[in-house]
Amino acid sequence: MKRYHWVGFLPFYLLTVIMFIGIAMWGSTATTTIAQNRPVERENIIVIDAGHGGIDGGATSCGGVLESKLNLDIALRLEAVMQLLGFDTVMIRTTDTSIYTEGNTIASQKVSDLKERVRIVNETPNALLISIHQNTFPDGRYSGAQVFYGGAEESRGLAQLLQTNFNQTLCKGSNRKSKKADGVYLMQNIDCTGVLLECGFISNPEEEAKLRSEEYQIKLCCVIASTVSTFTQSQNRG
Repeated sequence: MKRYHWVGFLPFYLLTVIMFIGIAMWGSTATTTIAQNRPVERENIIVIDAGHGGIDGGATSCGGVLESKLNLDIALRLEAVMQLLGFDTVMIRTTDTSIYTEGNTIASQKVSDLKERVRIVNETPNALLISIHQNTFPDGRYSGAQVFYGGAEESRGLAQLLQTNFNQTLCKGSNRKSKKADGVYLMQNIDCTGVLLECGFISNPEEEAKLRSEEYQIKLCCVIASTVSTFTQSQNRG
């Protein structure tokens, strides 16, 4: 899978959002770097997985939007922010496509798609996986982001930090906790640190409207990127 490198520049308002969230919450080295416009060395390559795609649209939101589209919109924004922070990135997909390599039925193609995602992650050196998804439930009252983690040792720590930061910023009042991703093929078969983010409930009209908005997607990506930056720096120093 092709690796994508950020070129050009991001709009000033995006820099402002990143700096505001980072300085207010963590005062991380990454935020200082943005302010000084000076990249830092990064040991990890961030693999960004926009869940579903192509033949698999995932869930459909209460407003009629496919989960796969929301996942991709957020993943592309996250790629830009991670590269701005100095990380190399690998995108599982950059368009509305599946990445299966074999199969004559939709079911077999979905299996192949998952295996390809695992292969890409495991063949990426020093990988850290962020898999983007959306939650849904028949009762539209439920809301809030939730983080699931894979089996690698550091995955749980990253998930807990992400969950705390989501609960304190975008999902104030939420008491959701990070959980192990039991039964999730991708998370069970990767060799590296990895988290799966259910960014919110697309079955909740208010949250679905936010998740479709550019402003909220940017804020969401800023929280993710700042947290990952802080976490990886602390791990690499240790």
